[in-house]
Amino acid sequence: RGAAHVPLREEYAYGAADVWTMFHSYAFDFSVFEMWGALLHGGTLVVVPGDVTRSPDDFLDLLAEQGVTVLSQTPTAFRALVSAAADGDERIGRLALRNVVFGGEKLELAEIRPWVDRLGLEAPVLTNMYGITETTVHTTLHDLTAADLERSTASPVGRPLADLSVHLLDAYGDLVPVGVPGEIHVGGAGVARGYLNRPELTAERFVPDPFGPPGS
Repeated sequence: RGAAHVPLREEYAYGAADVWTMFHSYAFDFSVFEMWGALLHGGTLVVVPGDVTRSPDDFLDLLAEQGVTVLSQTPTAFRALVSAAADGDERIGRLALRNVVFGGEKLELAEIRPWVDRLGLEAPVLTNMYGITETTVHTTLHDLTAADLERSTASPVGRPLADLSVHLLDAYGDLVPVGVPGEIHVGGAGVARGYLNRPELTAERFVPDPFGPPGS
């Protein structure tokens, strides 16, 4: 159930023509999105060899040669592609990317400016995602805009995925006003059922959702 909610067909029209990379280790939950995003849509999954993941030059060659269309990256890993764009590397112009998904750490918008200056924000679309393991990788998404880049100080995480809800609550479980910091609480069908063989921790973390339908 967790993997099935991830691929985001409605948002990005992923399909059989797409080519995905499995850049990350299967032990890192980002790989769930890479692997099942491709397979559940009948797309092509390119498993990136370990030595290539550690060689930005070889990885850029792979992206161009394989015609990769959907790429998942941590912002740190993506810096190498930003540098290639800034340096005028001709291989950047041969990329077939239509969607780059960021996750795993905070996205510093100022750092991707050279990429945007060369390629814009439409081909590929740059998507910032926030997620927790309990929702199988991703919880929210936001397609970056020119206005985001102008602000450059925030890292917008956007709106929840279709089968999830997000509320910011205070220590008493009440909604905080706009502009007031709060703790993120996630609900919806995309939330896992609990932690395997950890009933105490499950009872502590998986609590009733007062904002959801009965039984949430």
